[in-house]
Amino acid sequence: MRSLLLDTGAFVALLDKSENNHRRCADFFKTFAGKVLTTEPVLTETLYLLGPHIKAEKACIHFILRGGATLVPQSGESLTRALVLMEKYKDIPMDFADATLVTLAEEAGISEIFTLDMRGFLAYRIDGKKAFTVWPK
Repeated sequence: MRSLLLDTGAFVALLDKSENNHRRCADFFKTFAGKVLTTEPVLTETLYLLGPHIKAEKACIHFILRGGATLVPQSGESLTRALVLMEKYKDIPMDFADATLVTLAEEAGISEIFTLDMRGFLAYRIDGKKAFTVWPK
C-alpha cells in the first residue's frame, strides 16, 4: 500500500479554505489512495497555526480522529535521530517537526511527502541518500 507523510503547511491548507493553497491541496488529497502518516510535532504546529479559533482546532483534531492521518508518536531513538538531522540541516534550517518527518520516513521506508515546504523537502535526504517525492506538484 502506498504511504504518504503529511507536513504542517499542507495540513493547514487542507483545513483552512482561506489559505492560498487550499484548492491545490484539497484536490491532491481527494485523489490520493493510501495511508497518510504524520507526527505529534506536525499536529502541534498545525493546531498553533489554525488557532486560537476552537472551530479550526477541532476540525484538525477530528481529521486525525476520523482517520485522515495516522499520528505516529516519537520514541527516544527518533528524538535522538531528529537532533542529528536538525544539526545536519541547520543551514536550511530544519525545524523539529520536519526532523520528525524525515526520521519517520527513514523508520517506515516512506519517500512521499505532502508538503508546501519545497525548500526543505527538496534538500532533505532519507538515510542521507534518497530524495523525497514531494506532493502536490
